[in-house]
Amino acid sequence: MTAQELTKIAKEIRKDIIRMINKAGSGHPAGSLGVAEILVALYYAILNHDPKEPDWYERDRFILSNGHVCPAHYAVLSSAGYFDRKELLTLRKLGSKLQGHPLRGNLLGIETTSGPLGEGLGQAVGMALASRMDGKHFRIYCLTSDGEHDCGSHWEAVLLAAKYKLANLTLFVDRNNIQIDGKTENVLPLDSLFDKYMAFNWNVKEVDGHDIVAIVNAVKEAKGVYDKPTVIICKTTPGKGVSFMEDRFEWHGKAPNDEEARLALEELK
Repeated sequence: MTAQELTKIAKEIRKDIIRMINKAGSGHPAGSLGVAEILVALYYAILNHDPKEPDWYERDRFILSNGHVCPAHYAVLSSAGYFDRKELLTLRKLGSKLQGHPLRGNLLGIETTSGPLGEGLGQAVGMALASRMDGKHFRIYCLTSDGEHDCGSHWEAVLLAAKYKLANLTLFVDRNNIQIDGKTENVLPLDSLFDKYMAFNWNVKEVDGHDIVAIVNAVKEAKGVYDKPTVIICKTTPGKGVSFMEDRFEWHGKAPNDEEARLALEELK
């Protein structure tokens, strides 16, 4: 697919996110809208996977650590062929496979249960070690939020990945600068994440998180690194594509009402 086609898919994903969270009456629109290009790049241009055989052992694994942005993940999984798009509007409903945080075993294509922040990279490190121990060549990709870098467990996993030189592991950081109750640099300053990961002996890339070509190229470069894990710091805009949501931490966990959803979808046309 061309970059233009993938960008168009990302816009459709954003529309689905708005519809899903509005219908549910709860959810996390800002982060979900912000990671659309990262997830489209993964499922359409990076991951070695097969929606018709989701448990294929040789598949690449994708771990969503910041599980609250699962509306974006669900929408991309549906778009890629893992399940019927009609199910998207069951988000957060009683008995739905699409819960407010992903549950392994509930839905095809979900590798881990996520909710508590700071845990995803540790799971990804375990999978990357297992792949090496089994003599396999599948790669592990993990997406984390910037806010969960407040968690000590995340940095323990960063240390372990570097110790074992897990070159089959690529971490994406959604650097959108917000978390649940404010700007990250006001809650607990994180910068410079680039310098921190360099100090922890990771291969570090920094890209525009809304540039699919840049994301794909960064992953290609990561595959040429054989002695350390790679982190791709993706600079994103929370609420991307909806002017009244962009860069506003208030939309971290607030669902749009019917009128707000209508306005958002109008902007995303």
